[in-house]
Amino acid sequence: MASEPTPAEIFDRAVAEGRRRLDQSLLELVSTSFIAGFTVVFGLVGLGIVESALEPVGHGVARLGGALAFGVGVVFLVAGRTELFNENFSDPVAAAVDSGDPDVAWSLLRLWVVTLLFNLVGGGLFSLVFAVGGALPSGANEILAAVATESTSRSLPASLARAIAGGALVSLLSFLLVSVESDGSRLTLAYLVGVFLALGPFEHVVVTALHVLLGGLFGAGVGLIRFAVVMGTVTAGNLAGGLGLVTFAHVAQAAGASEG
Repeated sequence: MASEPTPAEIFDRAVAEGRRRLDQSLLELVSTSFIAGFTVVFGLVGLGIVESALEPVGHGVARLGGALAFGVGVVFLVAGRTELFNENFSDPVAAAVDSGDPDVAWSLLRLWVVTLLFNLVGGGLFSLVFAVGGALPSGANEILAAVATESTSRSLPASLARAIAGGALVSLLSFLLVSVESDGSRLTLAYLVGVFLALGPFEHVVVTALHVLLGGLFGAGVGLIRFAVVMGTVTAGNLAGGLGLVTFAHVAQAAGASEG
């Protein structure tokens, strides 16, 4: 039986994966980020379809079913090795710390800015497909509109708290993915994190933005100023949770283990 990897070994794996991500050409990075964006939309649409179908059974059952459906979208992301903002915090930061080169900060900035931008572009364009009348089953559009309204009507402290948790959860997924050996374990972890993310629901800037866009296409009344404020709050929370709580903590863990 293979022994469990040590923190130092996990860090080395993260460094290797981080270097791969940082070394992508611009075309590759744009493409994988674009694909991740419309993959998220599949998860959101699945959530809307399943939740609307189960609503007659009960609201709690419907919410659980929707979260179970959304988890499949995260499996698609991981299986396709696409680039999702926040999920690409842990490994690239490990690679940056390992390199010791201050210029790598520009590579990190390039990775995160391009990823976020084209996650939103890919998801936004794909959302238009489902806005065509009759593209979704009856009731799914009402669910998606209600989710958009819910996401933008919370208090900003609540949105920030949910975003910190969401950022930590999605960054934790990156760490967990390099901690396991088999593809089956990787996909199981991706699914569980996806379900938990939707069940909270915890805020992730790309998921939340595409939720609101889809909802807006189906009649949710969301003002642009409120949307911008919420997105800024969620992005800040994702950075705090993803970088502050998870990524730097695991880098410090590995550094401590190597000194020991």
